[in-house]
Amino acid sequence: MTDRTRLSVFITTYNNGRTLTACLESIKWADEIVVLDSFSTDDTLAIAQQYGAQMSQHEFMGYGPQKRLALEATTHNWVLLLDADEALSPTLQTEIRQLLAQGPSADGYEIPRQEQMFWRMYNPATRMNHYLRLFDKRKGGIDDMPIHAAPKVQGRIARTKAPLYHYGETDIHTKVDKINAYSTGLVADKIKKQRWGVPLIMLFYPPLFFIRSYLFKRNFLNGWAGFINSAIASFYVFLKYAKLYEHRQFAKYGARLLPEDAPPLPEDPEKIKKLN
Repeated sequence: MTDRTRLSVFITTYNNGRTLTACLESIKWADEIVVLDSFSTDDTLAIAQQYGAQMSQHEFMGYGPQKRLALEATTHNWVLLLDADEALSPTLQTEIRQLLAQGPSADGYEIPRQEQMFWRMYNPATRMNHYLRLFDKRKGGIDDMPIHAAPKVQGRIARTKAPLYHYGETDIHTKVDKINAYSTGLVADKIKKQRWGVPLIMLFYPPLFFIRSYLFKRNFLNGWAGFINSAIASFYVFLKYAKLYEHRQFAKYGARLLPEDAPPLPEDPEKIKKLN
């Protein structure tokens, strides 16, 4: 195998002991596994060491910077980005290994992601999202999005046929916690983009997003799990703009809309940190 077809897999972790074994088991054949950890307190490090991963630790800097630092630690030109709650399906493992053995014909490859949706996995006929994960790092890197940081590649992009599995939303509680954190993290990005018409977006976009998710992405094939997932997803897009609207109202009025005799509360330092 030439250096051009050798593969480095890079993963960022924080307390991912529950899912990391499945993740690493699916890529144990790779030429290099790089794990950048944010000082986990569970068995994440021990699991990574069992699979011979090159380990390093750094305090969490944000999704984009953290993934870029992990990418910089890889030594091969072709890299695969995985989250610690993802695993390659057996058919995808075979497809990628054959692709690398033959020599990639594109500069990057998008991979369909089959999600665990609460108590079930996506129906295979559901329209899956595709994510650019396998790429030649000489042609690109990780973008600056504060939450959904992802690779960007200058060149030809192709798609794999087989999916990877995502175990990120194993129950409703986890999904709701995630959209609450993500929507807060995206406020700073939307402030920079000077969004206008936010009240109208809050009013009309969520129901349209529900229709897109439930009907056009075929979530109806997933039964009640698909209905619940689409409802929560539409609430997520509502939250993003509701929190942006809230931020603007606080900036405009401060505490002036509270009763005059109500003592003001100090600013929440964690909230300020997330917006900066």
